[in-house]
Amino acid sequence: MGHNAPYRLICRKERRASRDAAFPHLVRIGPASVGGPTPVVIAGPCAVESREQTLAVARAVKAAGAVLLRGGAFKPRTSPHDFQGLGVPGLEILAEARAETGLGVVTEVMDPRLVEQVGRYADCLQIGARNMQNFALLREVGRFGKPVLLKRHWGATLDEWLGAAEYVAAEGNLQIVLCERGIRTFTQGGYNRFTLDLNVVPAVRRATFLPVIVDPSHATGDTEMVPSAARAGIAAGAHGLIIEVIGPEADPDKALCDGYQAITPAVLAEIVRDIRPREEQERSSRPFPRRA
Repeated sequence: MGHNAPYRLICRKERRASRDAAFPHLVRIGPASVGGPTPVVIAGPCAVESREQTLAVARAVKAAGAVLLRGGAFKPRTSPHDFQGLGVPGLEILAEARAETGLGVVTEVMDPRLVEQVGRYADCLQIGARNMQNFALLREVGRFGKPVLLKRHWGATLDEWLGAAEYVAAEGNLQIVLCERGIRTFTQGGYNRFTLDLNVVPAVRRATFLPVIVDPSHATGDTEMVPSAARAGIAAGAHGLIIEVIGPEADPDKALCDGYQAITPAVLAEIVRDIRPREEQERSSRPFPRRA
């Protein structure tokens, strides 16, 4: 790949050619290393709604085998009238959950002005699909230096997605995890929320050394479809999953955000058991074959 390539800093070929670069590239988030042979499970509520709710879910996903806790303190919503998150009090609740359970915290930041504030509480800064090409935000999280989880926009090509990651890398931060969360196709609204693009997983691994995970919750939008999509993501070569989980006693209809796509801790435990036998296959240490 030449010097004029749009994502030369995160190119797999350049990484392989460098004598100083470790391979595979591991992104350390709290107690977890993303990009190695063991699939990493990030789980938790869509949004931090209360201290009791978040702590209960954190304990449950820890028991089910998750190593990182997801939860939104700031939520981008289609309507301004929908629940937008608790803000800083939500970040404080996430920090309390980390202190109790030992789970690393992955949470979204939406505004360049809030990167430092969110970064004080988070182990990993998530860039949501809506902000994938918010270049000011990408540069700011790159400069901040903490690991970044970069979700693919539902209308983005592979090059656009990797170009967004390159903005973070251009600020000196290569601690980037890519996340496929479904794209919008003609089936949208028929039997799924989005279409999970499993083809992109090996394509990402062929193009870049950055680890890639799959979000089956946003892709399917349906509790019953999440387990099969999660297993398919790992089978396609993903280095992990990010899954929405509701409290063991919670009513999905009363959730303030996306309760209809959140699975129970018991279902999460089944998914974790299913993907664990693949840990020893060391998938991430083997590059996908290049095109002829």
